[in-house]
Amino acid sequence: MKLHFSFIIPVYNRPNEIEELLLSFSKLDTVVDYEIVIIEDGSSITAKDVVEKYSDTLDISYYFKPNSGPGDSRNYGMQKAKGNYFIILDSDCLLPKDYLTQVENSLKQDFVDCFGGPDGAHQSFTNLQKAIDFSMTSILTTGGIRGNKKSLDKFQPRSFNMGLSKQAFKATNGFGNIHPGEDPDLSIRLWNLGYRTKLIPEAYVFHKRRISWSKFYKQVNKFGSVRPILNKWHPQTKKITYWFPTVFCFSVLIALILTMFNFYWPIYMVIGYFIMIFISALAKTKSIIIAVQSILAVCIQFLGYGYGFFKSTIMLTLKKETPEQLFPHLFFKN
Repeated sequence: MKLHFSFIIPVYNRPNEIEELLLSFSKLDTVVDYEIVIIEDGSSITAKDVVEKYSDTLDISYYFKPNSGPGDSRNYGMQKAKGNYFIILDSDCLLPKDYLTQVENSLKQDFVDCFGGPDGAHQSFTNLQKAIDFSMTSILTTGGIRGNKKSLDKFQPRSFNMGLSKQAFKATNGFGNIHPGEDPDLSIRLWNLGYRTKLIPEAYVFHKRRISWSKFYKQVNKFGSVRPILNKWHPQTKKITYWFPTVFCFSVLIALILTMFNFYWPIYMVIGYFIMIFISALAKTKSIIIAVQSILAVCIQFLGYGYGFFKSTIMLTLKKETPEQLFPHLFFKN
């Protein structure tokens, strides 16, 4: 099957990000034909003028629709797309020059109906962005689930950098209305239908993450809140490792309490872990400032995710309401 790629990119009030992303498209080193589908998700500040700037040099389609969330917007874009293989990106991503070449080569060697690629920080990103990137991608924090480890039993692609065949899209009806969490939910439904997923380590993107510390906390708190819902929908995917951030937070609290009784080895273990974080971040970024900020990023990530996961698990266990009733802020109404 000859692959015809359609890039699906929803955007909400971020024209500057679209301009940077389209600029990276214009620098792609590839002979592969592709189109770009921009879906404006009810923005009050649109990217229409930006898209028109690149319409002469790139094959772009632009659609404006009422706000219904990123999942539904991706589905809308895939319905409009002309290609037979969709590549879904977040608007805050940048593409390396060989991105599409790496994707095509990998799919020619081992075709799958859904792939994911890792994300990383570009050298031009701020220290905050690099620290958060380390926290989100390090094997010491997330265990490589975002694409930094090749030997994963079943890789769950993330929608900031995800490929999906037209056939698989039609079979699943695409993304659901939960957000975040719509991407692992789709991956699991694909597995249930017999489709394969895989990681393409070479198909990485630079993920800009235009967020502050407070926004980062809210983001990871939602991630934690969503996971018990996915466990409820797909109980076969439950893993004890999802409890790690919650257990870690309780362990730190207990370790601090034990120091009041002159029992210090637990807090020494915690300190040892953060020393490992510092050394690993320093080795990766070559910056003491970023290494220190990475420790803070890990603390925020574990606290936000751990609290969200624990609270969501308790509520789903003790209450009879549906996830949509308990957590309306995690669901878009299409």
